[in-house]
Amino acid sequence: MKTNTHGLTVWLCLVWLAAVCPSMAAAYTVSTVTGNLLLTPKHGGDGTAWGRTNCVSCHFLQNIHKKAPNIRNWVLYKGTATCTGCHGTNGTNAPRRCIICHNTVDLATSPRQSGAHKHDFSVEKDRPLGDGDCLTCHVKPDMDGRFERDVDLTAIRDAAGSFAPYTSDSDFCLRCHNRNHQPAGVRIKSRPSYGLNDPLVAIEDDYTQIDRHGWVNGGTGPYPGLRGKKFHYADEVACTDCHVMHGTRNPKLILDDTRKGSNRLLKTLPKPYKARVHDGNYAEFCVLCHRMEDPSVEEGAYDAGNGLSGVHDVTSDCSQCHTHGEPVKGGL
Repeated sequence: MKTNTHGLTVWLCLVWLAAVCPSMAAAYTVSTVTGNLLLTPKHGGDGTAWGRTNCVSCHFLQNIHKKAPNIRNWVLYKGTATCTGCHGTNGTNAPRRCIICHNTVDLATSPRQSGAHKHDFSVEKDRPLGDGDCLTCHVKPDMDGRFERDVDLTAIRDAAGSFAPYTSDSDFCLRCHNRNHQPAGVRIKSRPSYGLNDPLVAIEDDYTQIDRHGWVNGGTGPYPGLRGKKFHYADEVACTDCHVMHGTRNPKLILDDTRKGSNRLLKTLPKPYKARVHDGNYAEFCVLCHRMEDPSVEEGAYDAGNGLSGVHDVTSDCSQCHTHGEPVKGGL
C-alpha cells in the first residue's frame, strides 16, 4: 500500500503547531492596524513563542504578510534575517537589522541615501549609517508606507519630561537638539568654534524666538516671495525641509535634491532639481523655495546654477547674513 507521506507530514506539523503555539492567532499582538509591529512577552498568545530565535518553527514564509504586499516580497527574498528589523528581538539577543532592506541597492529611494553626509550622530567625520543609527529615530515604525510621526518616530520626552505627542516633525528634532533637556544618556556638546550659539544645541531657542523659518513666523501670513501659489508657509518651515537625515552631498546635512525635501515643494516644481552648496554659497539651495520677482532685486533674474533664479545674490557667501540665530533680518 502506498503511503501519502506528504499529507502525513503536513498533519503532524499542524498538530505540533497547535501544541507549541496555542491560541497564537487569537491573541496576535502585532498589527499594522494598531500601528505596532514589535513583539511582546505575550508572543504566542501566552508567551510560549517569546524568547525563541527560530521564527519558521511557527511562521512559514509563504503564509505570512499576505495583507502586507510591500513587506511580503522582501521577506520572501531576504528570509527570516529581516524579522528582527520590524518585530524586535522577541526577547533574544539577536540584532535588529534595518539596512538589510533599506539600502542603496534594494530600497534605494526608501529613503534616498545618496551623498557622503548623513545623520550618523558624529560631527567629527561621516560614516555609513548602520542599523543602530536607524533605531535611534525609528524604534517601532509600522511599515505601512505612510509616515506618521507618533508611530514611526521614537518617543522622546519633551521639556516637561513627558512623552507628549509631537506637534510637528521639528518638535521631534528639538527634543534632542536643545540646551537643557536632552534625553538621558545623550549629550550634544557645543562646538568651540560656534561659542554659545552652536545650532546643534541652540536651535530650540533660535527656532522659537529668532529664525523667521521657525515658530516666530506663525500667524503672520504666508511669505510672498516663494515659488508657486501652492508652496507657501503661514507658520514654520520644518527642519527636514532643509536638512536631509539619510544622505546628502552637502555639508551640514543641507538638502541636495528636491526629492528629499518638502512635499509641498515637489508639487510646485515641474521636475526634480539639484542644489549644490559650496564655499558658503547656498544660492542653488535657497532658490528652490525663494523666487524674488521684483525686477529691481539685484541678481534676482540670474541663474543660481541649477536652472532656477530668484535670489538676490548668486555668487557670495550667504551665511554672512543668513544663519540660525543671526539677529539681522530675523535670522534665516
